[in-house]
Amino acid sequence: MFLGELTHPVSNLAGIGPQGVKSLSNLGIVSIARLLRHFPVRYEDRVTAVPLGQSSAHQPAVTEATVLRHENFRWKKGMALKVIVEDGSAVASMLCFGRNFLASKLPPGKTIRLAGPFEHNRFGELQSGAFVFEDAESPPGDEFDTILPIYHLGGSLTQKQLRKAISNALETYAHSLREELPVSLRHHNAFLSQKDAIWRIHCPASLAQAQEARQTLIYQELFHMQIAVGRQALSLRGAEMSQRPWDQQLHKQLREALPFSLTKDQESALDDIQSDLHRPHPMSRLLQGEVGSGKTLVAFMAALGVIGAGRQAAFMAPTELLARQHADNAAKLLEPLNVKVAFLTGDVGGSQRTALTQALAQGEVDLVIGTHALFASDVTFKDLALVIVDEQHRFGVDQRKALADKGHRPDVLSLTATPIPRTLALTAFGDMDVSSIRTLPAGRLPIETHLARMGNEAKVYDFVRSELKSGNRAYFVYPLIEESEKSELKDAEGMFFHLTGEIFPEFRGALIHSRIDEEDKRRIMNDFRAGDLDFLVATSVVEVGVDVKEATCMVVEHAERFGLSALHQLRGRVGRGEAQSYCFLVYATPPDR
Repeated sequence: MFLGELTHPVSNLAGIGPQGVKSLSNLGIVSIARLLRHFPVRYEDRVTAVPLGQSSAHQPAVTEATVLRHENFRWKKGMALKVIVEDGSAVASMLCFGRNFLASKLPPGKTIRLAGPFEHNRFGELQSGAFVFEDAESPPGDEFDTILPIYHLGGSLTQKQLRKAISNALETYAHSLREELPVSLRHHNAFLSQKDAIWRIHCPASLAQAQEARQTLIYQELFHMQIAVGRQALSLRGAEMSQRPWDQQLHKQLREALPFSLTKDQESALDDIQSDLHRPHPMSRLLQGEVGSGKTLVAFMAALGVIGAGRQAAFMAPTELLARQHADNAAKLLEPLNVKVAFLTGDVGGSQRTALTQALAQGEVDLVIGTHALFASDVTFKDLALVIVDEQHRFGVDQRKALADKGHRPDVLSLTATPIPRTLALTAFGDMDVSSIRTLPAGRLPIETHLARMGNEAKVYDFVRSELKSGNRAYFVYPLIEESEKSELKDAEGMFFHLTGEIFPEFRGALIHSRIDEEDKRRIMNDFRAGDLDFLVATSVVEVGVDVKEATCMVVEHAERFGLSALHQLRGRVGRGEAQSYCFLVYATPPDR
């Protein structure tokens, strides 16, 4: 059978108890097919020796070491055991957090096989708290002398439990898998069979085998995606529709009220959208453009075209912060034109939500702006004509469809600030027409982006201080909310106290992250916009939905821990006014690692 037809529940597997089933469901794994498609995020080569002296976060040690002695150190939960070992290349410390019982298993003089990412701490000591070991005199176990797959975990799952579950699934079901690629394509590209690809992605004999399996499965995924995109395109083209009404009067009024003219690319995008509405099938258009290029204004003007004709539009954003910003901007621009704008998120409830949903159903709201709450079952429209999806990559196909299904084949306009190469756009969005805004509004200057190696932060802080003294504002972004015992990464909470207390005591700062209450987030952002705060210390929660023209500095520390799309979005939080703006990417490891 095909892999997708393995719908048997994971509870069928031996050794998967109720807690294991629950933990797997937290990862979205409820069937054998989903389990076998839960591919490793990386591999650890436990075959090739890596001495302690060459170990790092990216190259874990794989070595034989001798236990020298035991020490104790204090941590948050009391005293912890430290086992000092050496392998001829270096002396290192095994930090046994909550595992003091290992003292009896690791007596001085014992020789062990040892694996784990050993790194130097701020005092120069080579150490690791995430190691595995076994007696060097016994035959290698499951975690040594092998290519070890590392998976994303959830719930109470351990890597060992997940590997065992996948191994059981492979033994029971993989032998009967059918081919999913046409024979001609598989032979032409020298791809593996379906069975071999699934086996080798999970249980490779070498890293080369794992890469070969990965290439086969990537191609297979793209093949299926192209089939789905092609079917979607044919479905849209097959939905015959009459020309939709479009009114220019509200457009004209907004243009006259704007203190600037639209750019050539904005005008071109509007022409594309209007042309789509004259075609005999629903619009499915992707509008891409740099952060701050004016995509939202184009979307509002597209909404005015259908609103002026007596119909409704919905604008969906991925976060409440971004949705609220759009709602505030829409109120300023559109309400003076007598356009009725509403705001809806999951936090809107009770009588307020009932009144809003009734107004939508009766056509008393022209434009509703919100989050995922827009496709809730109680949200209905009298005549939904246009669906606008901002940061469309944050939503799944089913989510976008759930909103579009609330109208009778409404036109769909998707927005993205993530640069998409033409070949990728044709591959991933082949069912969508693409418009691009390449020019920034008049007066905007390109953002200067600088790399800084960790250890040179003082120079960055000095530059930011000069910007703050000039009346500008800054962001500092970190990958973690709070300190982690398992990581040396800087965290937002710790750095907030460091920055406010030691680096910038003369300036006003605030901390913002996903655990902070929404009302407090709004208050902090309002204070930042108003100039009552000089800088924000945050996580990637400020990636979208923050528009402060006076912010000229974005500092991202441990930039290597953020994806390119996130870095692009974070950089776009500055440069939104006419002042020169700067983005500093502070990295702990070389960017090419």
